Amino acid sequence: MRPGPGEVLHFSEDPTITVFTPHVAATARQPDALVWAVDAPRSPDYWFPRRCPRAMAWREPQTTAADADRILGAADRVHAVEYTWLPRLQSVRLYAYRLPAAPFAPIGDPVPHAHAARVPVRPLGPPEPVGDLLELHRAAGIELRLLDNVWPFWDRVTASTVGFSGIRLANAAPRP
Repeated sequence: MRPGPGEVLHFSEDPTITVFTPHVAATARQPDALVWAVDAPRSPDYWFPRRCPRAMAWREPQTTAADADRILGAADRVHAVEYTWLPRLQSVRLYAYRLPAAPFAPIGDPVPHAHAARVPVRPLGPPEPVGDLLELHRAAGIELRLLDNVWPFWDRVTASTVGFSGIRLANAAPRP
């Protein structure tokens, strides 16, 4: 599930949204009211239940062979979640809203991780069911790892040369 040309996506468990109104997200690092969306490369970051903590890592040009072997193995991209989230990952009904890209600007420095609009945005059509999230990962060639606790993996990732992102980590089990 990726956006087409001229589109960005917003993933939600709510299939009834008719307009996205700028707001300050509870997890926001900036005080601005925004509408959030993602482009094709960052769409897989959101193939999860909303509150699911996940640690993600991928190869970058600067990734060393040693770090790639140690963290990614044979995969180019790895998403890690805790076992306790597997039933929710298998049962969630997730939807993708296709939004026009024009009102959005990239957010993130030095590399954008999302897109944001400062004006209300109407979807281009009805939300699309995302479907089986495990199959979506498999089909995209993303290794999905189930862990007892995400923190040891996250600590290895953030101390390495791989690219990474962590979302909703405050919802993860406590550090061991």
